Amino acid sequence: MRSLLIFGMGYTARAIAAVLSDWRIVGTTRDGRDGTIAFADTAAVGRALAATTHVLSSVPPKGEVDPVLAHYGNALGGRWLGYLSSTGVYGDTGGAWVDETAPIGGGRRSARAAADAAWLAGGARVFRLPGIYGPGRSALDRVASGRAHRVDLAHQIFSRVHVDDIVAGVVAGFDAPAGAYNLSDDRPASQNDVIDFAASLLGLPPVPFVDLATLSPMARGFYAENRRVANGRAKRVLDWTPRYPDYRGGLRALSAITSPIAVNTPPAAASSDQR
Repeated sequence: MRSLLIFGMGYTARAIAAVLSDWRIVGTTRDGRDGTIAFADTAAVGRALAATTHVLSSVPPKGEVDPVLAHYGNALGGRWLGYLSSTGVYGDTGGAWVDETAPIGGGRRSARAAADAAWLAGGARVFRLPGIYGPGRSALDRVASGRAHRVDLAHQIFSRVHVDDIVAGVVAGFDAPAGAYNLSDDRPASQNDVIDFAASLLGLPPVPFVDLATLSPMARGFYAENRRVANGRAKRVLDWTPRYPDYRGGLRALSAITSPIAVNTPPAAASSDQR
């Protein structure tokens, strides 16, 4: 039986674990909740590492340090390694397309780029992810709860990926060579277009515009970058194709499988818009 140790059992990692019914799965969280191992329990993590064939990390840098590499990097050798990174490592491209041959580290996520490079140097499959959406975490939920907003930046373009397509890409990566892979959909679009479409699916009027200056520093950083992410290498090497090639198909599917979402009155201004 193949076994997988997942560092950081968050939203995407749990979706990956859910499809591996014939694997032995062990995961870590900060506090060891829900049957996981506490990340700081070095003895328990050491035993899990000794017994596993595959390691996947979804833990982002803390400050300038990758916690998994800092604490357990010396014990990772001899196994399949995977790392869930971010397309934020490419920085701002002015809306141009970017693929895995592009340099990284020039954007606001310098620590993420350094971790990305370190995992690559260690022989990992590095999955670079754009804005993630899926059940319970999509524009539908933000619009319905009143947390969505639009910003008047007409040419701001971003890429996205449905969590199910990340799962399929990572599973395909189990039998693929080490390297970087962009897992993104085929149709980058503005955040405003996505929010508008979500509102229309819910039968709601367009979401109001807000002043960029009213948003959190994290949200302003998000809007400071503009890029289209190419996924050709993942298609060629992983034999992977997104089930949801654009946000419209992904949101339609979510609206069909999700029970009616309670709609709240939107606040005057949303404080953040995190991917």
